[in-house]
Amino acid sequence: MKQKLSIIKIGGNVIENQTELGKFLTNFSKLSGAKILVHGGGKLATQLASKLGIESKMVNGRRVTDAESLKVITMVYGGLTNKNIVAKLQALGTNAIGLSGADGDAIQAHKRPLKEIDYGFVGDVDGINDKTISTLLHADLVPVFCAMTHDGNGQLLNTNADTIASEIAIGMSSQFETTLYYCFEKKGVLRDITNEDSVVKHINSKIYKELLDSKIIADGMLPKLENCFHALDKNVDQVCIGDVSMIDSETLLYTTITK
Repeated sequence: MKQKLSIIKIGGNVIENQTELGKFLTNFSKLSGAKILVHGGGKLATQLASKLGIESKMVNGRRVTDAESLKVITMVYGGLTNKNIVAKLQALGTNAIGLSGADGDAIQAHKRPLKEIDYGFVGDVDGINDKTISTLLHADLVPVFCAMTHDGNGQLLNTNADTIASEIAIGMSSQFETTLYYCFEKKGVLRDITNEDSVVKHINSKIYKELLDSKIIADGMLPKLENCFHALDKNVDQVCIGDVSMIDSETLLYTTITK
């Protein structure tokens, strides 16, 4: 029987709110079994870039990462944000270790090919090093990954944190029974965006199609749900979406997604 593994991704709205971050990390530290945390950098990278006189460019909600922006992202994602989270987890008794995809060759990627838009130093994941990650987990360490990968030729790459979490869950599914959690500011997938409690508690392929057809799932939730079903198609056991209380064992209001 496979050991259970929880992979939790937190978004910028959690990272930037110290109260919510503290609540989440307390819940995360109490979560039993093997676990991995994945985070982005929120708006802090944009704010620091502005202070340094570096323009932040966004296209279709995604950051264009030129050479100067990459320096800022490395400082914020791999440095300030990652190490603050690791330090807070250590204070909570969780033996966390902060990582980028380059550490231990954990996550390999390639620079996104130039098509209509040049995203610069943005990476698309090729694979993960399950041997490195499982070695850390079996040593009772808790990996905390920032949203950066590498190409194997010395180049760091800015990479979507949702995708990193999904690919880690997929890559570890041969060794572990994996559950992927996307933790953000809402309680789950909502039937009515104006009603915080209108959570769709369970989604499968059939319900997903109905929600798409009725336009309940739209806009920013579309790529998140696409990531979810991609992970399920690649042997991840289940995916959950909710707010910071989702991983608290007493919380029942969040969305669970299965095939």
